[in-house]
Amino acid sequence: MSRIRLHPLAVLVAAAVSLPVSVPAHAIPGTSFDLYGRIGWARDDNLLRISDGAPAFDNQRSDSWTTLEVGAVVDKSYGRQRLFGVAKLSKVNFDHFRQLDYEGKDFQGTWYWQLGNRFSGELGATYEQTLAPYTDFRSNQRNLREQRRSFFKGAWKLHPRWEARTALSHERFDYELAVQSFNDRTEDVLELEGRYLAPSGSTVGLVLRRIEGDYPNRRPFAQTLLTDDFTQDELKARVDWKAGGTVTVQALAGYARRRQPSFGSGRTSGANGRITVLYEPNGKLVYRASVWRDFAPIESTLVSYTLNKGVSVGATWNVSAKVKVDADAIHEERNYNPRSSLAVPADLDDRLRSATVKASWAVRRKITLSAAFIHQARSGSPILGIGDFKANTFAINASAQF
Repeated sequence: MSRIRLHPLAVLVAAAVSLPVSVPAHAIPGTSFDLYGRIGWARDDNLLRISDGAPAFDNQRSDSWTTLEVGAVVDKSYGRQRLFGVAKLSKVNFDHFRQLDYEGKDFQGTWYWQLGNRFSGELGATYEQTLAPYTDFRSNQRNLREQRRSFFKGAWKLHPRWEARTALSHERFDYELAVQSFNDRTEDVLELEGRYLAPSGSTVGLVLRRIEGDYPNRRPFAQTLLTDDFTQDELKARVDWKAGGTVTVQALAGYARRRQPSFGSGRTSGANGRITVLYEPNGKLVYRASVWRDFAPIESTLVSYTLNKGVSVGATWNVSAKVKVDADAIHEERNYNPRSSLAVPADLDDRLRSATVKASWAVRRKITLSAAFIHQARSGSPILGIGDFKANTFAINASAQF
């Protein structure tokens, strides 16, 4: 069974087994070090994303689980330098599928550096160990995923209105299950940008980017081995436009060319990117909408890449100083390109839809209660062995900083 990478839906897909919880972005105002704790309970009526009509593992589709999490947040400034770090450890226990129990880890560290008045940037690293999603992978075995990333960002202010920027990153993914080892990979990204800084606070830049993906474990197929290595070159415009006091338009869009030569040339190119509009008519409501078109590799013996096209809408309602409600809906269509030399229908596609509602209540300055509901559905692609499903997740959490 193949596993398909989903860039825009990554967070919601991960919610299949672990509802995302906001990590404190900063220490409590007036402090530089805080401890963090969370206890949560969740239930999913189709935990392993079993296709409609397919038999469930142990004749059981639903399950509930508890999460205990502790961590620390550091946010310290030394003159013009700022150090920010998060360290979290969690323990997740399932009621029925106990073989999925795991200990999660999440470490983040960033140095926000500045040299003089012209040079600034970021240097940091992240590490995460969590349960990989089961959206496109049929199994009831635990499959932990380790994700490591190191990055550097630098900006050189050539003039009060002009800036040159560069960014480099190295990301590595490792999967616990042997049958998923073909999805182990590294991705290296190099980015160069020149941008204009308008007096209004808006910015516009031209971005050159190269992404190189390497899969160390070759995928066996028939009498040969397939490689999913790829290279993607991009030329895009990055825009952050303050269109009046209530509207912001953010975009990173342009042209992309991908080369993924498994089973043929594997070449594809075209429009690629994301555009987001934010509308804040008052201090109570914030509306958001996004559209995207994204080329992405597929870890499969039948197809070599996917073209993801999607749209999302959402809103945040600040009911009061202590209560906030978020709602989001996402629709994404995935179009597949078969590996050359394979007689596969050209109209391969499936669709993913997600809807999320989350409410949070700051009971006290350091204590927050939250509840969330997520609905997810997929149309499926039978030729790829991907069935349709529906799933609903409900979760409640209590967190505290001290």
